[in-house]
Amino acid sequence: MDDILNFLRTRNAEDNHAYAYVARTFGAEALLDSHLPMLDLIDMLARDYNTIDSTDPRKAGLTYTIRVLAQAYAEHPAYRREWRP
Repeated sequence: MDDILNFLRTRNAEDNHAYAYVARTFGAEALLDSHLPMLDLIDMLARDYNTIDSTDPRKAGLTYTIRVLAQAYAEHPAYRREWRP
């Protein structure tokens, strides 16, 4: 699971850098207000995944969620087919 978490966090960081570039180049009004908070929430889920005890019934749902979120980057060369939900 660490591989997919690192993959997702790396893609997330790249997206944050891209949004920062757009904001610097075109102004903050060029960004959708919902995207940056969403990226932060996705990063929080990926970062905190390992803090949830494996016996917690929410762990399976969070695992599925991480796999679905990573699927947004399925065209990236580092995405692995076995990560699909």
